[in-house]
Amino acid sequence: MTIRTMRALVIEEPRKAIVKQVPYPKPGKHEVTIKVDSVGICGTDIHIFEGDFISPYPIIPGHEFSGTIHELGEGVSGWEIGEAVSADPSLFCGSCPFCLTGRGNQCENWGALGNTTAGTMAEYVVVPAKNLVRIPPTMTMSEAAFIEPLACVVHGMNRLRMKAGDRVLLFGAGAMGQQLVQAIARSGASELVVVDVAESKLEMACRYGATKGVLSRDVGDALSKANYPHGFDIVVDVTGIPAVIEQAFDYLGPAGKFLQFGVTPEKAKVQVSPFKLYNKDWTLLGSMAINNTFIPAYHWLKDKRIEVRHLVSKQISLEETVSFFHSVRDPNLFKVQIKI
Repeated sequence: MTIRTMRALVIEEPRKAIVKQVPYPKPGKHEVTIKVDSVGICGTDIHIFEGDFISPYPIIPGHEFSGTIHELGEGVSGWEIGEAVSADPSLFCGSCPFCLTGRGNQCENWGALGNTTAGTMAEYVVVPAKNLVRIPPTMTMSEAAFIEPLACVVHGMNRLRMKAGDRVLLFGAGAMGQQLVQAIARSGASELVVVDVAESKLEMACRYGATKGVLSRDVGDALSKANYPHGFDIVVDVTGIPAVIEQAFDYLGPAGKFLQFGVTPEKAKVQVSPFKLYNKDWTLLGSMAINNTFIPAYHWLKDKRIEVRHLVSKQISLEETVSFFHSVRDPNLFKVQIKI
């Protein structure tokens, strides 16, 4: 049966989203069309909806997903219709100086599904066949939609280059923070303190590797100089909130590393003391999306080194996603997924 149109969620302009019929994406040469099953809603999707990311409009968002192969384009071999898959959403050009030196996430022609081109909040999506990974029978479609966010965690960990015994402070215990908690705990942190506004998230973090949870309102007392006279070796922000980021620097110790993992609004600004940056030998790091880390994340998930099933708070429909974008964020939610 020939498919001419499909349902998709389209952000037509900032704060205007609608589910409507759009043309079916037929695969080109070396491409496949995937019938989407599950899509994770990412903080970046929210930023795109709010109009403070780099995406063009209109756009179909979504880049954390799983599904089954629906159609093969010309020249595609080694894949069969009906196979369960996920795919790296990265669309690096492969020929610029950054791609050629292992820094594809800084590609001069950077692109990604749901960020610069049609994404996965739709019944079907087209991806390059080279970006595919097979989903084993031991992995659910819901779990497979976590490969991409976990690939962001792998890239962040590669940037950090933790040492055994490092003392770590992490702000933000949502779905991404929880995955980072597991990764940091498994990488040899001696102490891992997590800060969040929700008690339930802190309890979850402590069950999966954090050594202490601190409510945001108690940070001043709990992390005082009396309790932590030398600060922390590593401080990670997963909130993307400028006020939290500025506060986070207060807890960075001598020769410490700060990792900005959370996505902030594009025009956000924070203040940092250049004297402390110099005097304390600080290292400030960013972690932009993923960088050839999809396959390592796939193995982490396949081999059950990182657990994600407990992070799915609820599944909603494509139509319900529109109202979700407009709703006030529930601080107790972890990952919300769309079931197509």
